[in-house]
Amino acid sequence: MNIGSLWQGDTLAENLEQQGIARRDFMKLCGGLAAIFAVGAPTANPPEVLAAEIARKLGGVKKPNVAWLQLQECTGCMESVLRSGGTTVEDAVLDLLSINYNELVMAASGHAAEKALDDLNKEPHILVVNGSVPMKEDGIYCTIGGKSAEVILREAAENAVAVLAVGACAVYGSVQAAKPNPTGAVGVDEIITDKPVINVSGCPPIGEVITATLAYVLTHGKTPEVDAEGRPLFAYDQRIHDSCPRRAHFDAGQFVRRFDDDGARNGWCLYEVGCKGPSTFSPCPIVQWNLKSGWPIGAGHPCIGCTEKDFFDKFTPFYSELPDVKGFGIEEPVAKVGLGLIGAAAVGTAIHGGLTLFKTIPVRDSQSNDEVLAAFGDEPVAGKKDN
Repeated sequence: MNIGSLWQGDTLAENLEQQGIARRDFMKLCGGLAAIFAVGAPTANPPEVLAAEIARKLGGVKKPNVAWLQLQECTGCMESVLRSGGTTVEDAVLDLLSINYNELVMAASGHAAEKALDDLNKEPHILVVNGSVPMKEDGIYCTIGGKSAEVILREAAENAVAVLAVGACAVYGSVQAAKPNPTGAVGVDEIITDKPVINVSGCPPIGEVITATLAYVLTHGKTPEVDAEGRPLFAYDQRIHDSCPRRAHFDAGQFVRRFDDDGARNGWCLYEVGCKGPSTFSPCPIVQWNLKSGWPIGAGHPCIGCTEKDFFDKFTPFYSELPDVKGFGIEEPVAKVGLGLIGAAAVGTAIHGGLTLFKTIPVRDSQSNDEVLAAFGDEPVAGKKDN
């Protein structure tokens, strides 16, 4: 994938034009990036102003070099980028970034591939890493060209101007680092400690978030602000639970209890079948996958918390509910929500668990009569009226 021959102009904008990419399409891409940047970090600038700024800076980029390593991993993160529903513009931007080394998709192999990486390592470049680094037994569990993953990573990071650990494996080791961690797998930031590492977490991360993180570095000339786990704040500063379209059902105590019950068919909250959304920070419900065509909870499967550190150890068994999660805005325990005690808690009244306050809600029907509607998923009270 040495696409240096495609770089025919001085800047990225010039190259896109020579590739036949319309300015309008480029601005559409920049608008999408602006939307992702604004997911968790509100800006004073309107979206169109931010998009224009991104277009100006990204269009002026001059052939940055990118090394993309595939270490101990499953290729899912790169697949997420390649199959993100990406447009020709996104493909062109990624291609024209001069990704001179990516063993998953590059045509070169053997000595030619090794030389491409060696030459790239001698120059300033952006380093993207997929996969964990096995440390046990001198790293024999992942070797490339006779070198261990650790050696390859250290060599590639030496002249890197920015390091992105992409995917749960690269961030902390993921499944292979789960107990008992037979290969001694660790994340990139446990090896590279002399410069910041941006952790783009997820198993896999959303393709547009990976692209947006790269674009942020290119447009701002620096790495983005990160949270305590090293994740970009623009993408990971809010819980899935807070933006979930099923949140209203959580607050109402309407839960799926089996994957084939009426709650599942009606799109109720997946908390009781193990959803980890209340403890998981990710833009999944906002950005989604494949041009917003879907995401796990939208498809009826609970979130497994894959953007969180050690999720495979902390959140298994995946179909058991989280303890002590708060709900209904006033942070009332979910167990009480399910019993219909929200009203009691709201007025500070101590009531036995079997009693329900505010069980029904009066509303006006078309004849201006007060009709009692059921709350919390109960059946309507047939024929009952309040005058």
